[in-house]
Amino acid sequence: MSGSKNNIRILIIDDDENQRLLYKEELMEENFTVIESVNGKEAIEKILMYKPDLVILDIQMPDSNGLETMNEILTYNKQMPIILHTAYSHYKDNFMSWAADAYVVKSSNLEELKKQVIKVLKNRGVL
Repeated sequence: MSGSKNNIRILIIDDDENQRLLYKEELMEENFTVIESVNGKEAIEKILMYKPDLVILDIQMPDSNGLETMNEILTYNKQMPIILHTAYSHYKDNFMSWAADAYVVKSSNLEELKKQVIKVLKNRGVL
């Protein structure tokens, strides 16, 4: 799998449909396969079904807390690379967020997110 983005599956967990669409378009332009989820419960089902190579996870969602979702994901797969992607920088100080591979504050410019996706995948030997 190493080397080709076409085989790399990224799961986006975000309750905002417009955000998911934007991320999906940007990541598909980079030749990644993108899977979407609206909440933590659905995310676990999709992780078990699709076995993604990376998770991009929003923290503030109405029906599930992203940090709790991250813990649940890591219970299923301790090696799952996770990027926390949130509008709130203060979660970076929460020790629970330290289990993530990267922490990116949301912005209309997705360059930082895409840079972190590449960095995490390279660090994990997926890319």
